[in-house]
Amino acid sequence: MITVRAARRDDLPAASRLAAKLVRLHHAYDPLRFMTAERLEEGYERFLGTQIDREGVVLLVAVLHRGEDETIVGYILGSLEDRNWSDLREACGKIHDVYVDESVRLRGVASQLVEAAVKGLAAMGAPRVVLMAAWRNDGARNLFERSGFRPTMVEMTRET
Repeated sequence: MITVRAARRDDLPAASRLAAKLVRLHHAYDPLRFMTAERLEEGYERFLGTQIDREGVVLLVAVLHRGEDETIVGYILGSLEDRNWSDLREACGKIHDVYVDESVRLRGVASQLVEAAVKGLAAMGAPRVVLMAAWRNDGARNLFERSGFRPTMVEMTRET
């Protein structure tokens, strides 16, 4: 059984391992556009540690239950965002990260995480939720469209 709940501090190492996989995946898609760094897991754990208790942030984990054992198999990070003139965007909720371990994909885990994050952001007053998906990640884009998101912008990159 897999459940979704608010992340706890002791979940951060596992969530950070998943986040590092997300960074590496994006970097593999386009290494000139997407960053990578030494010690990604440690860096992401520090970053998530700054987010977990922050007002206006939703940080959730998906937990696989096997008897008494619990394993973190997914996470999602979202936050309330102010109006952004350069993005032509009103105040909203924004999903920054979502990642599910390969071992439990295609079981609805990402959909559970997205729905829980949208619900959490809406409860904080977000009138809508926006996100970005890697151009080459068809699976993620399809998931988001099935979850009710619509395409609104296309980011393009050019090297100088």
